[in-house]
Amino acid sequence: MNTSDSIVIIPTYNEKENIENIIRAVMDLEHGFNILIIDDGSPDGTADIVKGLMETEFQNRLFIVERSGKLGLGTAYIAGFKWAIEHGYDYVFEMDADFSHAPSDLPRLYAACSDQGYDLAIGSRYVSGVNVVNWPMGRVLMSYFASKYVHMITGLPIHDTTAGFKCYRRQVLETIELDKIHFKGYAFQIEMKFTAFKCGFKIKEVPVVFVNRELGTSKMSGGIFSEALFGVIRLKLSSLFRKYPQKA
Repeated sequence: MNTSDSIVIIPTYNEKENIENIIRAVMDLEHGFNILIIDDGSPDGTADIVKGLMETEFQNRLFIVERSGKLGLGTAYIAGFKWAIEHGYDYVFEMDADFSHAPSDLPRLYAACSDQGYDLAIGSRYVSGVNVVNWPMGRVLMSYFASKYVHMITGLPIHDTTAGFKCYRRQVLETIELDKIHFKGYAFQIEMKFTAFKCGFKIKEVPVVFVNRELGTSKMSGGIFSEALFGVIRLKLSSLFRKYPQKA
């Protein structure tokens, strides 16, 4: 039996510096979120830290899925979504392990879906200006204009189209045909929002402050951005020939 209606999915690869602290920060919140770690074979022992906490402190609240190698952010989340649906959670979150997403914002995303009637709540860096801390200016500009580019190509009415801090109502993940989500990197976040929008779900952007990681190594690469650049065009073109399932 679930001890919570909510599960926070955190993909990891070599996050030993952050993983225990992020788990404790989420577990300390009053709401009582559960956590699912999707670990892609971290050689630094991330999974061992998680399993230790599962055994000693967070039984029935902390879970882990271990995968054999780096299979991509998108496939990690898809695996997590399917696990969450199978285990009956009503609210499913995406969150990074490195504290770039503040755990204290989780209740605000939850409230947008549970109390305000939205189907997808996005922790948005750009809905109220540019709320990014400690990023190099070049990366800020790339991220900001990437969202503008996505809006221009797809018509998606969202300021932060690449955001990775989100809360989904269960119905969204059950409706949008997860096996048809193809992108694995940066573009995965765009595809999920675009698909939810095309399926008729209500989306709210909740303003958050994004803080660049202090510990560990970023997993961003040039290939991730190029996937998004060209993937958005393919996403828009394919949508012209696809019939999306609609919100019940």
